[in-house]
Amino acid sequence: MSLVIEGEERIAAPIAAVWASLNDPEMLKASIPGCEMLEKTADDRMKATVVLKIGPIKASFAGEVALSNINPPTSYTISGEGKGGIAGFAKGGADVMLEEEGADATILRYKASADVGGKIAQLGSRLIVSTSKKLAGQFFSTFNERVSGLSAGDR
Repeated sequence: MSLVIEGEERIAAPIAAVWASLNDPEMLKASIPGCEMLEKTADDRMKATVVLKIGPIKASFAGEVALSNINPPTSYTISGEGKGGIAGFAKGGADVMLEEEGADATILRYKASADVGGKIAQLGSRLIVSTSKKLAGQFFSTFNERVSGLSAGDR
């Protein structure tokens, strides 16, 4: 089962600060719902462990994250795949684009897609879509708060 999620966030921080945060494993770990571990294994690769509850199923996903199409400081593609044991698997990616809005703000646009299989896919598309949208929303709003707060602290 696959789905696409698109959105936009206005972040009160310069584009350079947003770009640096998008490439900071600690910032990403703090922003990803349920992320227990995220560590860089190469300049464009990370490994992660994320625990998620989707409906009645709670699973720990271990997987790899890769960055591609890297065009600093305006865009990249982030993709990953995680295996959740008997719960199934999830894989997906997002195109992330940054656009300056004046000197102190950045518009972050994203278009994400995901595929799930196994027991999770049997939960029904409506639950998976709503959970995925909620998780994407949580990630980007938490990321926004953290980057904006960091930037405000610099002034």
